Amino acid sequence: MRDWNTTQQDYPQDVCIHQRIACQAAATPNAVALRSGNETLSYRELNQRANQLAHSLQTFGVGPDTLVALCVERSLAMVVGLLGILKAGGAYVPLDPSSPPERLTYMLKDAQAPVLVTLHNQLPYFSEHSVHIICLDVDADTLAQQSTADPISTVTTSDLAYVIYTSGSTGQPKGVQITHSNLLNLVHWHQHAFAVTSADRATQVASPAFDATGWELWPYLSLGASVSLPNEETRVTPTLLRDWLVEQQITITFLPTPLAESIISLGWPATLALRFLLTGADTLRRYPLASLPFALINNYGPTEATVVATSGLVPSLAYAQEPPALGLPITNTHIVILDEQLQEVPVGIPGELYIGGAGLARGYHNRPELTAQRFITSPFDPSTRLYKTGDLARWLPDGQIAFLGRADHQIKLRGYRIEPGEIVAALNQQPAILASLVIAREDLPGEKRLVAYIVLVPGAEVTAKSLRESLASSLPDYMLPALFVSLPALPVMPNGKIDRAALPAPDAANTLREGALAQPNTPTEARLVEIMAPLLGLEQLGVDENFFMLGGHSLLGAQIIMRVTATFSVNLTLLTLFEAPTIQELSAEIEQLVLAKLETLSEDEIQLLLAEQPQDRVLTRLEEPV
Repeated sequence: MRDWNTTQQDYPQDVCIHQRIACQAAATPNAVALRSGNETLSYRELNQRANQLAHSLQTFGVGPDTLVALCVERSLAMVVGLLGILKAGGAYVPLDPSSPPERLTYMLKDAQAPVLVTLHNQLPYFSEHSVHIICLDVDADTLAQQSTADPISTVTTSDLAYVIYTSGSTGQPKGVQITHSNLLNLVHWHQHAFAVTSADRATQVASPAFDATGWELWPYLSLGASVSLPNEETRVTPTLLRDWLVEQQITITFLPTPLAESIISLGWPATLALRFLLTGADTLRRYPLASLPFALINNYGPTEATVVATSGLVPSLAYAQEPPALGLPITNTHIVILDEQLQEVPVGIPGELYIGGAGLARGYHNRPELTAQRFITSPFDPSTRLYKTGDLARWLPDGQIAFLGRADHQIKLRGYRIEPGEIVAALNQQPAILASLVIAREDLPGEKRLVAYIVLVPGAEVTAKSLRESLASSLPDYMLPALFVSLPALPVMPNGKIDRAALPAPDAANTLREGALAQPNTPTEARLVEIMAPLLGLEQLGVDENFFMLGGHSLLGAQIIMRVTATFSVNLTLLTLFEAPTIQELSAEIEQLVLAKLETLSEDEIQLLLAEQPQDRVLTRLEEPV
């Protein structure tokens, strides 16, 4: 087993990532660094804009180990912001603009960042914070007056590069501190493992506050390759994303596991530029077909180990009883699987996975006790540390690692790491709730969803809608339970611990309704209920219920849009569902599109259309009650 950890390899630690990008801008100033729609930034433009931001940040005292918050949606401006913070010598703290204001407030205060970089549409969320704000669009003219020369900073590779906030078991997110040295090891391994050159075209699809964003950017921009950013709808719609990857001649892409599983099942042209599809952040359960014209690479690693700790090619198998392995340790990383006495287990025996090596984070920001708990002294070498992942695994005979689940109750859902304790803490603050428990269930194959089991205060009445709306003030969308199951008491074992195996499956009798069920009033609404309810795992669906508040997400939304488009013969996009998330609103959008289509047809063509399709699947100008 120790031979499998022979991963030592020298890597450059004298120059930080932003300095390598500056060298690249000097060498190939006109090469395209970033693409987004019709916009491009050359290496010269990217470097100069980041330099101007860096000079402005330094006027506020930003230097080594200074945390700078960045709240910008996926865009060219986001990349400029990230790079500018590094060039100033600071460490970026990415905040997802879609997070609830209460959560953004907590992370900004916990980080104690003296400066926030954002855009004007995010300003209302931060109006009450005593923090210097640089607004990339509003302050564009002021930034343009700054020097375009590379700024001088005293930052070294031992200083922080970024702090990423992840879900916390104590009820609040926690910040993981990653140094430049950690990041350089990831970049070095990546560039060699996938033979990256300046001719490569990569992608940036991860959410802004997801640690994979840095993995998608820095290995390529530090070597002169280009990075393309798809729009939001393309990013989450498998067929659109497939077509975009082909059209843009992308050579390497990272996709979160659920999206990767969807896209590898699609048809692909026999020849295309794509060489590697990298995936990770959740348990991969699907093997690629032998006809897939690119390599599928499974990657594993918590944020605390700088994105990736193990990596391996997923073979094409027609049938397999076990999910694909996690691969082998990457460069300068070692993996040990230990029992409860911190002794190594033999091949094939389950244990807890621990990670050591060059990617290991400094620790948690302002959380010394938690850092000491999770980053332990190695029982084999007192001079080194190991990160206690909480993941159960076993060695396979070939040195790869099989993932077996969690030693605790942490949940991985659609690429997000969720500590259910954070959701429980928010639930238990609700006046109507006496006790609660949150788990992930997969009652529908391939559709894992959060289910909250709650015990109500005697006499209390509450709806799922009111609970979810209250939770939404402090939790991001991906942490909102899809279902709330009401129980008289949580089942317990003789030792007093909760008996999770005894938790009942959600059904019509125990599941809280969203409220009074609004019935469909038109054939269109009735048909949409038939389409959407099964996909959401519901027997009934009110026409005024919000798709996303019921546990819906972008990947599921893409499926709904495909079915709705086929049913009503109209052109809809995922954006339509975001703007019209209830059946009532979506129905109105569909009817408007169909009526506009009918206005272009002759009376004979309308009659032919009505004759060819069932009445309930074609809209007429008349509103018919159900």
